[in-house]
Amino acid sequence: MVPLVSKFYCSSSEVVLVVRTRPHVVNGGGFVVTDCDQKVVFSVDGCGILGKEGVLILRDEKRDALLLLRGKGGIFEALSFHKIWKAYKYDYQGSKKLVFSLRRPKSCLPVKNDAGIRIKTVSKKDWDYEISGYFPDKECSIIDSHGNVVAQIGVNKKAGEWLSKDLYYVSVKPGIDQAFVVGVIAILDNIYGESTSC
Repeated sequence: MVPLVSKFYCSSSEVVLVVRTRPHVVNGGGFVVTDCDQKVVFSVDGCGILGKEGVLILRDEKRDALLLLRGKGGIFEALSFHKIWKAYKYDYQGSKKLVFSLRRPKSCLPVKNDAGIRIKTVSKKDWDYEISGYFPDKECSIIDSHGNVVAQIGVNKKAGEWLSKDLYYVSVKPGIDQAFVVGVIAILDNIYGESTSC
């Protein structure tokens, strides 16, 4: 796979990351992503820090911005049948470059699955990835257009009980851009009104 954000975030072996959400009262919400050695790899700042609804920033371990994640709003969203998020990275001159967009159908009825959430990269396909499962339960996958699971989101369970939905893992398959996967998780977190939302 061609890296979407950077080849630095593509590993030749499967990588397991741990996501820990921050309470809104501590550092303004968002979440932190660590590796198996508990070293911070990524962090996501949401509305609590940025003060803007529908805007998220994915940062690396040094707190440098990797992706600007922005939800379409206003008249465009009101007239659309989908809620659309776009992810941009900055080039060396500071201009924004679209990396991927995420599209979720609007629904008046509560739906307990993520069917219909599609992710399009800058390629010419109709969609490159989709979400399978239900993110609020922390049991979902990112699946490519060939039906392969590229990332799995889950919660550790002990004796059939949830340990915590504020602490969950993400398993990323070899060759898949981890920053891209965390960017998708940040958008899902915001869509469902979790740690990155106001």
